This record gives sequence, structure tokens and C-alpha cells, in this order.
Amino acid sequence: MITSKELRSKWLSFYESKGHVNIGAVSLIGDGTTGVMFNVAGMQPLMPYLLGQPHPAGKRLCNVQGCVRTVDIESVGDATHFTFFEMMGNWSLGDYFKKEKTAWSFELLTEVFGLDKDKLCSTVFAGNESAPRDDETAQLLIGLGIKPEHIYYLDKSNNWWELEGTVGTPCGPDNEWFYPLTDEECGREHCDINCPCGRYVEIGNDVYMQYKKTESGYVPLENKNVDTGFGLDRMLAFLNGLKDGYKTDLFSAVISYLEQASGKKYDDGGEAQKAMRIVADHTRTAVMLIGDVNGILPSNTGAGYILRRLMRRAVRYCRALGVDGKEMLPVAKIFIEQIYDEAYPLLPQKEDYILAEISREIERFESTLEKGMKEFEKTLSGIERKNEFMSKQDPAYVKETKIGGKAAFKLYDTYGFPLELTVEMAAERGYTVDEEGFAAAFKEHQEKSHAQVSAGEFKGGLADTGEATTRLHTATHLLNAALKQVLSPDVNQKGSNITPERLRFDFNFPRPMTQEEIKAVEDLVNEKIKENIPVVFEEMPYEKARAEGVVGVFDSKYGDVVKTYSIGTFSREMCGGPHAKSTGELGHFKIVKEQSSSSGVRRIKAVLE
Repeated sequence: MITSKELRSKWLSFYESKGHVNIGAVSLIGDGTTGVMFNVAGMQPLMPYLLGQPHPAGKRLCNVQGCVRTVDIESVGDATHFTFFEMMGNWSLGDYFKKEKTAWSFELLTEVFGLDKDKLCSTVFAGNESAPRDDETAQLLIGLGIKPEHIYYLDKSNNWWELEGTVGTPCGPDNEWFYPLTDEECGREHCDINCPCGRYVEIGNDVYMQYKKTESGYVPLENKNVDTGFGLDRMLAFLNGLKDGYKTDLFSAVISYLEQASGKKYDDGGEAQKAMRIVADHTRTAVMLIGDVNGILPSNTGAGYILRRLMRRAVRYCRALGVDGKEMLPVAKIFIEQIYDEAYPLLPQKEDYILAEISREIERFESTLEKGMKEFEKTLSGIERKNEFMSKQDPAYVKETKIGGKAAFKLYDTYGFPLELTVEMAAERGYTVDEEGFAAAFKEHQEKSHAQVSAGEFKGGLADTGEATTRLHTATHLLNAALKQVLSPDVNQKGSNITPERLRFDFNFPRPMTQEEIKAVEDLVNEKIKENIPVVFEEMPYEKARAEGVVGVFDSKYGDVVKTYSIGTFSREMCGGPHAKSTGELGHFKIVKEQSSSSGVRRIKAVLE
């Protein structure tokens, strides 16, 4: 058996012996230059250099790069799909080309990994009206010892790489490597790499970027590049003779733990096996995204929303296993302390932080999960009762199998179920979801909230009174008090705007805050959140409130009797807006920007994660 740590080491050592520099991995989080949330391929961070920019480490590079792909989250649960995976890569930036690369890939596969050259298969580009057949690569492979009958010419959809929709970018044919999992043929006339039986597995590919894409076709590039990609997870399973990627050492300890915690056996298959795979995969991805150098946290937008969706799906499948969502924490510890401690040393350094954030999201979702599941079942029961009644009235009645958009929106707004989670749960029961109706309900909610704002129903710049906005509004009270304590008692609110995603808070202060001051404010707010202080409402005469030192922001808006909200002795404010019941509901407070708003007025933008 070869371990994941050994595989990484063998890959890097081999290419370092061929003059490559190990450039290490970069952040999983997209930097905005490629238009994607996450790095989805090992070559993606190197695109500027593949396009011609000199790389500071030279022309021969290698690494093992973590990637996250979430387009097929619903497929996770089978034996081969993962949301986080690693790509083993090496590159030539205008240096060596096909002769060296085919020889090195052949040497790596046969001499380092011990594969039989007589069983190795390759595919090459078949050619079309724009570019010729790649006979050069085919002849090089034959010269190395690959049997001619094991070389397959495939079309552009299989053996050509380019950036779709672009002009002036490098592109070219690729050479893919295949190997049989077994010597036994399936019985079809041609049990080869094209056979649907799955006997042959793709183990990696070498892309030869030798052309430039133009408006009218392709022209040869002056500087030709090589881009190699071998999936570590897939290669690890293959080298160990496994068809199930969750049986490698990347997951074996986690699966053993989940078996012990649930009392169920992974090899029994069925729903328990699917649930273990999902909990393992999604927890691993959560660890990687939170522990990344540019780590993110669960939220309702962007990459944070994808992370939240993964974590909440994992919590639900913990329940399906019959265990508490908190079992994700020991699973996370295994990944941090045993599996990725060497390859990703930042994870052990951030372990306490990662576990705390996972725990916080679990608590946030589990507090409403059971009620939400009851609401979901109630919705299905209502549809089934209607179907039964209507069928008795009319034998030709076509049964309803769609959950309404308003019902799906209620699960989202009240119970924190991402729409995709409701869609998935519905599909498991043979139902669909009215996604257009969901979008309409969402829009109606926003429009109603905006109308209420215009009518003056909400105070303090709130966009609506949803749960997320309410929590952020409560956080502004903590922020206001923290600013007074850290900066000056003379700091006062000058305006605010709050949406479900973030708060914006303006206050008087003559200069930019230092990083130390920003951290001090964050820490103070989070300290009060952890204390889980009740938020106490009281109505009192305006003059009494002023005499007792209750903070008032816009004096002219208050009447003779005012509403006040107190958070222990830390914060007391006159306010008309909705609030959380206690600070413990808020989550983790983070300032994302501090900037000037106008002369003498600073602006803070912050989120609850």
C-alpha cells in the first residue's frame, strides 16, 4: 500500500530530480482574476505564466495543489466524487516539450510506480480542420515501448485543451494516460479505454500548449508550454487497487471513527455508506476552506454560501447516520492532525480556530434543523393529503409532486435551509421544488421589506426584519459600545445601513483606525457575543432614559416615551428596531473594511460569520 504522504513525496522528488522547482500550493480561494470562487485546477493559479509572464522560480515548476469543485455537490456520496481534491502538477514554461515530457511520464509510471508498460494506454489528438493529428506524440510513445494498438486517436472533445470563448490564448492537444484496473475483459467485443464497463481508468494527462487561438483558427506558438495534471486522490486509489476513493488513507481513519460513532458498517453499503462519504468529504472541504491562508467562513453570499451549504448538508447526513452534528469535530481533528498535518502545516496552527468555527455553524443550524425538518414533513403531508382527497373526487386527477415556492422560501428564511438542500431532500422523496416560485417569494419579501423601510416601519437603516438582518442590527449596538470603549466615549453613531449580508456603520472619529484598534473592537464584540448576554427591552419616558445614560443617536426622532434595549451593562440604547434575544445568537463578528465616509466621519463594514 502506498500512502498519500508517500505519493506526494514521490511526485515532487521525481520532478525535482528533473530540474523542477517545487513552488508549493496557493490559496484555494480564487483571487478574482479567473472569474471563479475557488481554484478548480492545478494550472489555474499559473495562467499568467502560461500566457507568457516570467515566473520568478524559473521555467520548470512542480507542486501539489489543492482544488475545490462544487458544480456536482449532489454527486458526492458515490465512490469517486469529492469537493476538495489535490492535483499533482508540473510545468514547462517555454522550456522542454513533447520528447522530454512523454519520456518522464513513462518513467514515472513504469519505474517509480511500477506499472506494466505492456498494459499502459494513451490517447492523442485525432486532428481536425484547424490543427493536424498529433502523430509526433504517438511516435514518441511507441518509441518508449507503448504498444501501437494501445494508442487511441480521439477528437477535440477528448484530447484538446483551450480556454473557451477566448482569443489570443495558448491551447493545444493533450496526451492522456490510461491503465486497466483488472486483466479480465467485460465480454464486450472491444473492452478498451472506450468501454463503458469502467475497466480502464484515466490516471493523468499532459497538455501540450503549442498553438495560439485566433479569430480564424490556430497558429503555432513561439514558446511552447507543457501542463501536466494527475489527480492525487484518484491516483492513490488506483495505485492501491481500489475502486472506492474513500478506502484510501485519506479517509480510512475518518470512516472508522464514523463507524464507531454510529454503530453502522461502511461496507454494508446503502444510505449509511453514502452518509459517511458525505460527512467525510464535506467536513474535509470545510477544514480546508476555513483553514486556508485566505480562509473564509460560512455566510449567505458567494464562497461563504457554498461553504455553509456543504456544512449544513454534512450536519443533515450526520442525522441520517444517527449521530449528532458535533461528530464533525472529531472528524475535522483527524484531517488536521493526521492526514494533512505535513502537506498543509497552516491547519495545525489554526486548529482551534477551525474547530470553533465549525462548531459555531453546527450549533447555528442544529438549533433550527429539527423544526425545519418537521416543517418539511408537514409540507409533504399537506401535498399527500390533497392528492388523496382529489384522487377520490376525480380518478383522472394527476397527483401533485412539486413543493411550492413559498414553502421552500419559508424553509430558507425561517429555518436556514439553503434552496439546494430543500431541492435535494425533495428529490429523495420523489418531489421537485418550484424554484421560480421560490425566487418570486424571495423578491416579494425584499420588496415588502423595502416598502416598510420607506414607510418608516423599520428603524436604524435596516433593509428588512429577517433573522440575519436582526442579528446584524443587534451587532451594531455592540459595535457602537465597543468603539466608545476602545476609541473614545465621544464616538457616536452618524448613520447605518443593514442588509442580510452585512452592516454598515458610520461614526465620528478624526482619523483612520489602526489595525490594533480594529482588532480590539472585534475582540470586544466577540467577547460579549460569547457571554450570551440577554437583550432586554424596556419602554420608559425619554427624560428618564437620558438621565440614566441610555445612548440616543438621533434625538429628534424620539417621542415622550422611548423603546430601549440593554445588553447587560455594556450597551443601552434607544432604538425602535428588532433585536436578537441574546448575543449568543449572533455568531462571529468580523470587520471587513474601515474607511472614510466624509470629513470627520469613518465607516465600518462588518459581517457575522
